[in-house]
Amino acid sequence: MTTQTLPPVTAPRGETTPSKPTRPLRPGSLIRFVKRAPIRVFLTVLVLVELYPLFWLLMGSFKSQSEFTSKPTWSLPESIGFENYVAAWTTGSIATNLWNSVAVTVPSLFLMLLLGVAAAYALEVMVWKGRNTILLAFVAGIMIPGQMILVPLFTVYFRSGLTSTLWPLIITYTVMGLPLTVFLMAAYFRAIPREIFEAATLDGSGMIRSFFSIGIPMMRNAIVTLALVQFFSIWNDLLIALTFTTKSSLATVQVGLLNFSDEYGSTQYGPLFAAISINVVGMLVLYLFLNKQIMAGLAAGAVKG
Repeated sequence: MTTQTLPPVTAPRGETTPSKPTRPLRPGSLIRFVKRAPIRVFLTVLVLVELYPLFWLLMGSFKSQSEFTSKPTWSLPESIGFENYVAAWTTGSIATNLWNSVAVTVPSLFLMLLLGVAAAYALEVMVWKGRNTILLAFVAGIMIPGQMILVPLFTVYFRSGLTSTLWPLIITYTVMGLPLTVFLMAAYFRAIPREIFEAATLDGSGMIRSFFSIGIPMMRNAIVTLALVQFFSIWNDLLIALTFTTKSSLATVQVGLLNFSDEYGSTQYGPLFAAISINVVGMLVLYLFLNKQIMAGLAAGAVKG
């Protein structure tokens, strides 16, 4: 049995095959596009305003000293080289400064969160006389400017023999961050139903076990968010680090950036821009990573059931 193929159907001579009708643009879609156009333009301009300083910073890190002094600031570098980054990493001691910042930030953040969350748990979950007065004392600590206590603290650290170490920075950052940490964490604990802790107590759980098994897991998202805020506050600090740093080998990143200017006011702009780029890019990557973790945690929900 053979199969026969039919010839293709063609339109008669002089006639054209009707084309597929195009869908007309709806008036509602056009109106929505026109209404959203100003918002899109505004967001585009806002993104450009945010990205241009970063682009200018990265391009400046590849320029030579002569390009900074003889050419306009908006000019692009003549060549792409990593000499400035090598100078910032070796001559500028940016590697030592980064290590010092990490050695100061991590212990300060850990002690601040541990003591702050524990204090907030004791002030809001546990019932005892005088807890409201203690909470008001912590809140009052927020209103004390840090500049007022720098000189007395330096005197105490000097007499204690701690000025040649990183302990003055760790202690100062921990104590100055505790009031805000306790205040915010107390507000988060206040939003948790007290019946959860009461049920755990009826099941035989003690206060310490309830703190580590119930309080900290339920406050995980709040702790990560607060840790992110306090991390950038400590990392970007200059005043406290400059006050209590007595040796160049103990300088943090922000203090180390001052090393690119000599005593006569001359500044090595290329290595300075390279050091700032290393710091800024690292912080942006860390912020994007932690921000994604926070959003995922908030979407999942802190309390289930």
